[in-house]
Amino acid sequence: MSWNPALDPDIPIGDASDSIETVIVPRARDLGGFEVRRALPSVARQMVGPFIFLDQFGPAEVLTGKGIDVRPHPHVGLATVTYLHSGRMHHRDSLGTDSWITNGDVNLMIAGQGITHSERMDDKISNVPVTLYGFQTWLALPKALEDQPAKFIHAPQDRLPVLEGEGKTVRIILGRAYGEEAPVETPSDMFYLDARLDPFAALPLPDDHEDRGVYVLQGDVTVAGQEFAAGRMLVFRPGDRVSLKAGRRGARLMLLGGATMDGPRHIWWSFVASSKERIEAAKEAWRAGDWQHGRFSLPPGDSGEFIPLPDW
Repeated sequence: MSWNPALDPDIPIGDASDSIETVIVPRARDLGGFEVRRALPSVARQMVGPFIFLDQFGPAEVLTGKGIDVRPHPHVGLATVTYLHSGRMHHRDSLGTDSWITNGDVNLMIAGQGITHSERMDDKISNVPVTLYGFQTWLALPKALEDQPAKFIHAPQDRLPVLEGEGKTVRIILGRAYGEEAPVETPSDMFYLDARLDPFAALPLPDDHEDRGVYVLQGDVTVAGQEFAAGRMLVFRPGDRVSLKAGRRGARLMLLGGATMDGPRHIWWSFVASSKERIEAAKEAWRAGDWQHGRFSLPPGDSGEFIPLPDW
């Protein structure tokens, strides 16, 4: 989850980024007994539009109250996006937000100059096992927004536009696509979509965004005569008209992209920034632990513990 990117040592940061590769094979990561599949950042590509981090978690059956339990931790220079296909998670942050996210909802947390949050499955009502399945992504913030105050936005699924027809259903999670727009203000021009395709249905990519990527979640798709199975992320060249066609089992896809970011980014732990100096300043602020007067504070109602600064 967002507290522990656990980046490989050869992940590109700063100026050593963005040689383009068409297909990215996500890397499996074990985060304390809970496996995620990480597609971004990769050796081949640091970002697709503003998307600088992409984790698929689950599907995994967990006992409510015994699944994800991430203590308060900080972020700067990014926005986190949590989107669930199934399950339920509890979000608290230093703005005072106390929000549950469920299937089809969107949590957008814009860190700006600094925010602290926790992610837990601490529902005490039920001990029935649940399936947790979804995505967490990070959006790098444009340089002009890195020092802005933090913000949190929750959008329930019934507010998100859904396009249906010709064997496909597309929910617009964030941004704009196909003439529709999600009712959530985003830090930069982008799109993030959840698409289901019936067997042999075709879906063109939005052609009015510079960077575009597709994560094949279920089934398989054919692009320009090549077949790609689940567990692959495809990144496409700007300006090309591209159409995806589902195979005989149909497909479920996550589509994402947007305007190319205004320069590469540095990533360290849960911080993203346009310069190393910004990363160092965030590290020192968290290490200082001045929750009353410093840059970071702890979430009300979840301030009894926190994740210390790593000693990497």
